[in-house]
Amino acid sequence: MFDKQQRKLKRSARLISVLSKYGFKDLLARMNGGNKDEIPANSDEVVSKGTVYERIRLVLEELGPTFVKLGQSFSNREDLLPPELLQELQKLQDKVETVEMNVEEILENEFSISVKDHFADIQNIPLATASIAQVYKATLIDGTEVILKIKKAEVQSVIEDDLLLIKDLEKLVSSYSEIGEKLNLKQAISTFEKSLLEEVSLINEKENILQFRRNFKNSKETYVPKVYEEFSNNNVLCMEFIDGIKVTDTASLLQYDIDPVIISETGLRLFVSQILDYGFFHADPHAGNILVKKDGKVVFIDFGAVGKIPPNDKEVLENLIVSFVAKNPHKIVRYLKKMAISYEIPDERRFENDVEDILNFVHSTSLKEINAQVIINKMKDVLKDNRLQMPDYFYLLFKGISLIEGVGRTINPDLDVVKSLHPYTKKIFTKKISPKNIVKTGMDRMLMFTDNVDEIPKELRSVLQKLDENKFTVSSEIKNIEKTNQLIKSSIINLI
Repeated sequence: MFDKQQRKLKRSARLISVLSKYGFKDLLARMNGGNKDEIPANSDEVVSKGTVYERIRLVLEELGPTFVKLGQSFSNREDLLPPELLQELQKLQDKVETVEMNVEEILENEFSISVKDHFADIQNIPLATASIAQVYKATLIDGTEVILKIKKAEVQSVIEDDLLLIKDLEKLVSSYSEIGEKLNLKQAISTFEKSLLEEVSLINEKENILQFRRNFKNSKETYVPKVYEEFSNNNVLCMEFIDGIKVTDTASLLQYDIDPVIISETGLRLFVSQILDYGFFHADPHAGNILVKKDGKVVFIDFGAVGKIPPNDKEVLENLIVSFVAKNPHKIVRYLKKMAISYEIPDERRFENDVEDILNFVHSTSLKEINAQVIINKMKDVLKDNRLQMPDYFYLLFKGISLIEGVGRTINPDLDVVKSLHPYTKKIFTKKISPKNIVKTGMDRMLMFTDNVDEIPKELRSVLQKLDENKFTVSSEIKNIEKTNQLIKSSIINLI
């Protein structure tokens, strides 16, 4: 406990130093009751050039991976932040350094094994380096080529300490200004903490891969790498090496008689399937995370960040998509409100008109000219203007669709995202009119009705019971009639 507090104090001092370096001493003073004298002087030259938003980006980059990821997680939140800051956050890059690792020693310590009994070869130079882990190629004793993803030492404790610091900062911001409450900053930070801890957990990534393998085990269009659980834990992930072609390398695709147009459509279709069939999707499908096997199967890699849609929300999302294709702004508004965490819509009519404008734009533009990113940006503006805060997965969906469209259009400029939804709208509609679903919907509504009946106030049940038993007498006194009327009105209001 003492060590943890010491680490936190050290990181706090670092934060103060960096903020001071980039010209945010006034901010520190406001958080310190207006007293600048108690803020330590910074030995580094103060960086005062650039806009305040540019300097915020520089602060985050200098503070390291946790703060970079914090900025990146807010980089698509037009509903929360000004455009100038969003532009800077989208430029954020990790300053990644390769660290020396004794891979054999790590494996022996983590799994209590003799490496020579299980591995024929381990390469000491990493194939890739990221802020959280490094990736090495190895060969099992049976000749199988694998990838070893090994978490960097101390990264877990640094991230946990930084998260404590970030939560303290949120409390300060919320205490000293209305911005924190207005932006629901506490919830946003809580969501970030959860997603980052999941991303840094290699056990979580292993479980994500296993889930994807179960979901697509019978697919003829995609392949999910195998995980070697005996050599996987929270610090090490061992998985099958995929000798694949980078999805945007059209020359290599054509060399193996693989049509880039088909690959673009397949990749998009698979991503839509992840969302609508399973409610479990890859949250970062950029070109570096998509390979193509020589047999033409598309392979998604790096499953640290995924989006998860709750079953009830998945059904609402299906209804939203059907309403979008059916050009029904009223229902779109209804389902957006149903999915929202919170909303304070100033003008319902204007909200519906805003949605209708998007529908008119989509259906008046030729399919080849439609850009999903443009539609998404318009929708984000509508959500912001009408004060709807959507769940985190909703923004991950926006990000994922933009990325997968960008990758697809690199190899197929005519890729049509909207068209890819049509088979799913038919599938959703067919499912909804199936006898099984009609019975289920009827049962759900009956259960909802009986639940509501159970909630009817005791007084109204008493009135209804007297009516049923013919024991209800009508008094000639007006006051009794008024009392009964008031009772029924009150009970109905409580029921609603």
